Amino acid sequence: MRLPITKISKIYVPRDERFLHLKRSEFIAYELEAVLKFLLSGFDALFDDTIDEFDSFEDVMKLYRGGLKLDEGNLFNKILKDTAFHLLKELGRSDGEGLSKYVEPQIIRADPSAWSTDEEFAREMLAGVNPVSIQLLKEFPPTSKLDPQVYGSQHSSIRPHHIEEHLDGLDVDEVVKANRLFILDFHDLLMPYVKRINETSSKIYATRTLLLLQTDGTLKPIAIELSLPHPDDEKLGAVSKVCTPAKLGVEAEIWKLAKAYVVVNDSGVHQLVSHWLNTHAVIEPFVIATNRQLSVLHPIYKLLQPHFRDTMNINASARAILISSGGVIEKTFFSGKYSLELCSKIYKNWAFPNQALPKDLILRGMAVEDSNSPHGLRLTIEDYPYAVDGLDIWSAIKTWVQDYCMCYYKTDAMVQNDIELQSWWKELREEGHGDMRHESWWPNMSSVQDVIDNCTIIIWISSALHAAVNFGQYPFAGYPPNRPTLSRRLLPEPNTPEYDELATNPEKAYLKTVSSQTQSLISVTLIEILSRHTSDEIYLGQRECPKWTMDPEPLEAFEIFGNKLKEIEKRMVKRNQDERLKNRYGPVKVPYTLLHPSSEKGLTGRGIPNSVSI
Repeated sequence: MRLPITKISKIYVPRDERFLHLKRSEFIAYELEAVLKFLLSGFDALFDDTIDEFDSFEDVMKLYRGGLKLDEGNLFNKILKDTAFHLLKELGRSDGEGLSKYVEPQIIRADPSAWSTDEEFAREMLAGVNPVSIQLLKEFPPTSKLDPQVYGSQHSSIRPHHIEEHLDGLDVDEVVKANRLFILDFHDLLMPYVKRINETSSKIYATRTLLLLQTDGTLKPIAIELSLPHPDDEKLGAVSKVCTPAKLGVEAEIWKLAKAYVVVNDSGVHQLVSHWLNTHAVIEPFVIATNRQLSVLHPIYKLLQPHFRDTMNINASARAILISSGGVIEKTFFSGKYSLELCSKIYKNWAFPNQALPKDLILRGMAVEDSNSPHGLRLTIEDYPYAVDGLDIWSAIKTWVQDYCMCYYKTDAMVQNDIELQSWWKELREEGHGDMRHESWWPNMSSVQDVIDNCTIIIWISSALHAAVNFGQYPFAGYPPNRPTLSRRLLPEPNTPEYDELATNPEKAYLKTVSSQTQSLISVTLIEILSRHTSDEIYLGQRECPKWTMDPEPLEAFEIFGNKLKEIEKRMVKRNQDERLKNRYGPVKVPYTLLHPSSEKGLTGRGIPNSVSI
């Protein structure tokens, strides 16, 4: 397991960007605890019937039962005698949590089997750890944008006869026109890599998933397309299999495996794109340019600096441990050695203005502009927890940024004549995101509104967007069967032992298809660290120093912002109590709390830190 604790302290990070002592102590303590859990769980596995395999879902549940309590006697004290107080406190805590076993994730607390339902599979696209990929399907069948000269025809093979029985008596044209057909589409993104990935130990499909919006506001998966390159030549197009829902027999197990292949796609795209690329990576140039071009006395520096806290340090750690060659990501996700190449390719389509939540929702067809709706947007799916809660947070951030900026910039000319501000924006475009310097989509920095819009996007990415895609990792993926990170074999063919096993022992067949025991343990160990809040975390609406400026107007505006966030959180709590809003808790009974602004220390599944700090 490659979690080299000592390596963290050797990573160069500018002095004023390093973790403070308390955070560093707790971060190392979490790693030590995680390594202990991994080693002891792995030790238990040595005495299992099948090494490196979970034999059943009950076997997986052993990860969360019992636990080794450290004896605070002589041996314990001898081992830790030179450790900082806070490190001791973490490792020797007496909260009843066993150190050799993992915390039971929220996804299995109420019902250990609810994760496997079609309803929960679909709900997590709206209220899970990756709620930013689902789109409205505007034409049927789905089409591909891949170059046919290189990849042949990659258009979808899903046809009306595959889905009509699942459309509540409507035909395909009717549900498309009614904006009731949605898609989770990883086909074009992954197809160029499928052949190379499948030459390794991983075996994946490029997937498309169609979902119907039901009258109760929930989504129902109605078809999954599993596609491979043509075995003779990629230029001959895709070879696809369409799977549809089934309740009984081997077909039901095939459907369950099809959903697993989709989740494997989603897990990789979430970790590499939604999480690493679209928050950690893209915000770092803003951190550097802000420190290089803006004086600490500059009002925009004071506005943004809290939203860059610990980002350089955590990104340096990620590069050394997680996304490095042979690192944790390459060992545990289907993308393997192609992980960063995949990120780089996707970055070419990144555009700063599109990271604004309203723009993102509109581009995915999940909202349309409507002056009569809250925040000026009407959601295509009314009960879309990420979007509903996110728009409240987005609006509060934008109002705060507007109130703050107008304290210092009274006219557009003041913006245009601010040399530091203009140098900052120039460096961001030409150096920080230099690969994109010639793109026409870059916003200007020539008006007060430009300052407000651009700073709102920066704060949104650093705080709420990162919170939405990070702190739900352990609650949803801490139970590996719910979010496997890779698949080791393709769908079994009839008249093979693997196919027969689907009928005789479907749980074992499922677990032999997805991540192995070791890969699962590494993944769970990683996300348990990533999903924790440290005790020194500073959340949206808070500042490290109450008197962070001597100017009374910004202080008053910031107090209003903090109070607004408290009101928003109360509304979120009420929404989660509304049983009509089924997407907010689902069959697993996990309320959507990832965008609640406040949190306590630890694994809470809630809280919006000011910055990308873990």
